[in-house]
Amino acid sequence: MQTFNNATAGDIVLAMADRIVENRAYLSEIDGKIGDGDHGVNMAKGFGMASERLKGKNLSLAASLDTLGTILMTEIGGSMGPLYGVMFTEFAEKLEGVEAIDSATYSRMLHAGLEGIQAIGSAKLGDKTLLDTLIPAIEAFDATDAASKSFAEALDALVAAAEAGRDSTLNLVAKIGRASRLGERSLGVLDAGATSCAIILKELSLGARSRLQ
Repeated sequence: MQTFNNATAGDIVLAMADRIVENRAYLSEIDGKIGDGDHGVNMAKGFGMASERLKGKNLSLAASLDTLGTILMTEIGGSMGPLYGVMFTEFAEKLEGVEAIDSATYSRMLHAGLEGIQAIGSAKLGDKTLLDTLIPAIEAFDATDAASKSFAEALDALVAAAEAGRDSTLNLVAKIGRASRLGERSLGVLDAGATSCAIILKELSLGARSRLQ
């Protein structure tokens, strides 16, 4: 059975932060078309702060995710800080005390993050939000795992579904947040949250995949 070591995987969060910071302008540009235009700035600020605090600490994946989640919840503005903050702290809680992370643990982690987001927000699948990335990604991971495929194959399926989910928001009308005021005019634009969520899930899953033993 494929697993990866929690204690040595904290650097995944640093790689995730690098990707978000790299995409700061792109995320804000997308957000500016139908939202406040500050998604990239806020996300880069929070992930950048987490990166500074984590560098050189050699923390576990659980501890690193907890640090990131706490910063996003308490220190950045916008609507996404609390949502991602809860997601990452829920991820961390499910990994806490687990030495070798297997596909079942990874699935529990993903579900806990989703449930955390759903507990504080009212969005559903199809509302043009990060859930349009997250829900299909989790479903693809679970379906691949249930088909007795490897952990690596389930991670690949997750990434592919996350990117397809992100792209699906082009053809959705926003139902939540500032973009919802635009109605049909929100068509034809990617959702910034769905886009950042795809970046996060890809980096997390590639990091896990490269560490599988």
